Amino acid sequence: MSELTHFNQAGEAHMVDVGAKDITQRRAIATGQIKMLPDTLALITQGNHKKGDVLGIARIAGIMAAKKTSDLIPLCHPLALTKVSVDFEIDAQNHAVKCLATVATAGQTGVEMEALTAVQVSLLTIYDMCKAVDRGMVMTDIQLHEKAGGKSGLWQRHPS
Repeated sequence: MSELTHFNQAGEAHMVDVGAKDITQRRAIATGQIKMLPDTLALITQGNHKKGDVLGIARIAGIMAAKKTSDLIPLCHPLALTKVSVDFEIDAQNHAVKCLATVATAGQTGVEMEALTAVQVSLLTIYDMCKAVDRGMVMTDIQLHEKAGGKSGLWQRHPS
């Protein structure tokens, strides 16, 4: 296992210096889901929610969140993102909305945190828009699915 990089020799938190790293194409994919009551999922999928297009608004929230990750996570570098996509899949059998966020940049550090932030904020937005009818929704399985680029190359989550 590698050492933790966000601590200096004295054990103090610091922002990692990536200045000497090569600029490479970097990509990260994160996933997660929100489980809910069947009636809540029906409101979302049928477009009958009085607040409007739940998934459309959640998509925009996720994209905006990816762009603001360095404002939310103290030691993240601000990055010029070249791509942010947020996609949803309805899992009717499990009464869930699955989220997949893909983030890319050409830079000196990865975009894993941006992809994870996009997923989490997308799911939080769904929760916010639907909490009046279902406060028991559960966000789960938020995880990095894949990262590519940089010195460490490709990493993929193995199916469990």
